[in-house]
Amino acid sequence: MRPTWKYGGTAITNPFHYRQILRYYSVSDAMHRYLTPSKYIDFETPNVAAAAADLAQGAESELEMTKRCFEFVRDQIKHSGDFNLNPVTCRASDVLHHGTGYCYAKSHLLAALLRAIKIPAGLCYQRLSTGMSGPPYCLHGLNAVFLQSHGWFRIDARGNKLGVAAELHPPIESLAFYVRERAERDLPEIWAEPLAIVVERLETCRDVAQVRANLPDIQLIN
Repeated sequence: MRPTWKYGGTAITNPFHYRQILRYYSVSDAMHRYLTPSKYIDFETPNVAAAAADLAQGAESELEMTKRCFEFVRDQIKHSGDFNLNPVTCRASDVLHHGTGYCYAKSHLLAALLRAIKIPAGLCYQRLSTGMSGPPYCLHGLNAVFLQSHGWFRIDARGNKLGVAAELHPPIESLAFYVRERAERDLPEIWAEPLAIVVERLETCRDVAQVRANLPDIQLIN
């Protein structure tokens, strides 16, 4: 089993195809990790808890609640880079309060809303070119959600625009971006918490322009 990328000096081994690892997580990993609040997925704060309750009210199924949360974050929370909006947000409660966030921050809010209504949700990443192809590359943040009727699947609430049309149609993935070249990668892990490099960039960059110039990336090993 060869390591595929390096995080914090540690080689991460990925022996599974993405779909296989999703099944692996649903059986082997403690599901409570994807249901608990944390510093950045802070769904116990009043504004996030209230928003989640409002979105879930009257929903007749787990899928309907998930779709409402997904579409709210995708459509009502503006992507900071697309709209050139400050401040730079990271915690779910701040993303909701300011109504803006980079893809990473929006994924924190979506995870928080889903966990608040007892739907397991985690964080996923892709490594993508920042242009049409070739370097530089950066991480892109999205989510994985676990539904009883479908298991784990990825959803991307970064926000639609020309050329980007992410939807929620389980079990079919309809993401904002897809891997197109060898140096890009679908990173298969489902994280309960955001990567440290993502948090560091969002918390230390003073504005959207500085984030844009210093987008987080990881080192691929093969």
